[in-house]
Amino acid sequence: MMSSSTRTVRAGRRTVALHRPDKPFLPGAPDGDATGDRGGTYTKGDLFDYYRSVAPFMVPHLRGRPLMLERHPDGLDGPRFMQKDTPGHYPDWITRAEVPKQGGTVTHTVCDDSATLLYLADQACVTLHRWLSRTGRIDRPDRMVFDLDPAGEGTPEEVFGPVREAARLVGELLDQVGLPSAVMTTGSRGLHVVVPVNGRHHVDDVRDFAKEVAELLAAAHPDRLTTAARKKDRGERLYLDVQRNGYAQTAVAPFSVRARPGAPVAVPIAWEQLDDPATHAARWTLADAVEQARTDPWAGLLRSPRALGPARRKLRALRGA
Repeated sequence: MMSSSTRTVRAGRRTVALHRPDKPFLPGAPDGDATGDRGGTYTKGDLFDYYRSVAPFMVPHLRGRPLMLERHPDGLDGPRFMQKDTPGHYPDWITRAEVPKQGGTVTHTVCDDSATLLYLADQACVTLHRWLSRTGRIDRPDRMVFDLDPAGEGTPEEVFGPVREAARLVGELLDQVGLPSAVMTTGSRGLHVVVPVNGRHHVDDVRDFAKEVAELLAAAHPDRLTTAARKKDRGERLYLDVQRNGYAQTAVAPFSVRARPGAPVAVPIAWEQLDDPATHAARWTLADAVEQARTDPWAGLLRSPRALGPARRKLRALRGA
């Protein structure tokens, strides 16, 4: 028998329990009321209900991909766990993927359906970080990611100008070499530019291509952009980070809540939304990210994956020009 502090919901063919739904979990922004995205405290139930609502839009971005789970069992004020291995007590209907690592394997959780997403929310998984490849071809990614990391201190609003400019530069160069791209807020301070690739190139080739793109841009804009991995070498320049394209690296999944005050969400956006002065990396939150999801900002884009061969030839021609 379920206790009064437990409720259940139906998710597809499964019934998923939510324990302690009223437990305070994430603080809202400090200058608002107790509802919406401007203040108060989000509960575990709020997190669960958000993931239930966004599941139709989010699960397609997760299906078939190993995950790293960012768990906060006691909310934002408690300890954080970055979980790769799937615990033995997880239900047997949750998909697992045994993935090679140096000296052995890791059995990652895979979120193939809404029931799994809700189970993970009940396990206090606030943020989901996904592989850029799928379980069938683990060393052949079908996504390439450029992580635009702003320099200096400041709020997401204060540092977003250079991020916006860098995203446009990345998108324009990718367009020049014939690659479609999409943009996503991270819910933190930067943006991800995401490229659908055909899943036939080895992970090292994808990472090396991304590195070539970043190096070409940094050479063209040395006062604004850098590929320097060490912070002390970046100065005030924005970091074009391509390290997420390496084997076993992950990137925050679209529509994931971030464990930060205000519960910002990593949200796909349309390129045109970069022109909106209100847009910044933490603009969308647990309160309104589903509304953004319903606009289908990446409409059809990820159904057009490309090979890197033609793009690489065009890129090298540009480098030699």
